Amino acid sequence: MRRLLLALPFALLPLATVQANEHEHDHDHGSLDAHEHGVAQLNVALDGKSLELELESPAMNLVGFEHAARSDADKAKIAAARAGLEKPMALFALPAEAGCKVTDQEIESPLFGEQSRADEHAKGHDNEHSEVHAHYQLECASPEALKVLDLGPLFKHFPATRKIQVQLIGPQGQQGAELSAANATLNF
Repeated sequence: MRRLLLALPFALLPLATVQANEHEHDHDHGSLDAHEHGVAQLNVALDGKSLELELESPAMNLVGFEHAARSDADKAKIAAARAGLEKPMALFALPAEAGCKVTDQEIESPLFGEQSRADEHAKGHDNEHSEVHAHYQLECASPEALKVLDLGPLFKHFPATRKIQVQLIGPQGQQGAELSAANATLNF
């Protein structure tokens, strides 16, 4: 399943290219940059009873800053964001009749005191563009009940997240969408 989720961005690359050309970016640079404050990416793959969700977001969207914690208030914001991310069933409104249960989850960010290989070069420096990566594996007893993915609770919990670019592989095939708090649902 992990292989399927990792292949998802490549499968939907043509859609991402079209969307990138249609939208202006909030960057100081002229080039396309994956790190845009207020925007997160979510990859979703449903294969049989297995549902995988992979959220990638600038830390700014979830914590309110991207630097290492400098105060007790910063540490509290980081802890609150991590605590929220550790409850995926509260962030992704999945129908109860689907009977989904979290079987595994990984939440990583330099802000959480973890150092990924990509961040090793930044050791000893404030990482100007800290990201948070959350990967969830769920087992759903009745996956046919998964008709809609509702990200409303995620937008409510992390209000600095304005848009989520979703790439989904499900029973109906591949699709991509850009969701917001006002338009927070996607059909499987």
